[in-house]
Amino acid sequence: MQVTIRVNGNNTTHEIEDRLLLVHYLRDVLGLTGTNIGCDTTSCGACTVHLNGESVKSCTMLAAQADGAEVTTIEGLAGSDEMHPMQRAFRENHGLQCGFCTPGMVMAAVGLLREQANPTEEQVRSGLEGNLCRCTGYHNIVQAVLAAAKEGGAR
Repeated sequence: MQVTIRVNGNNTTHEIEDRLLLVHYLRDVLGLTGTNIGCDTTSCGACTVHLNGESVKSCTMLAAQADGAEVTTIEGLAGSDEMHPMQRAFRENHGLQCGFCTPGMVMAAVGLLREQANPTEEQVRSGLEGNLCRCTGYHNIVQAVLAAAKEGGAR
């Protein structure tokens, strides 16, 4: 089947198999490897992207389901040479260690701030429940999200 998906502001059209997952379309067809594959069961959140502005886990979504949609990946988040406020907050607040979960965590955090521009620490912790980090105790991740909220991290 043929799909047309607007990815990071660019229209893409490809002939794909019906069963191709969105994460594999992004990584294998488009070469956007910032979206990671961690579990294939929506448990870890490493594959989180934005679909029409909403956070989704791309490892359990078919690319065909995104036909005609707008997808933003970590590569398209900033839109320029400058980091997005959430990316900058993760760096400045040491919200990462190995970095594997970071793209999905950043995308989920931006989605959270779009829903709650000024969240409490408890709301951040609850809002990121579907994203796992095996390296940190989440403290710095939560601090990064709170710092980004002050800097307009929802854009």
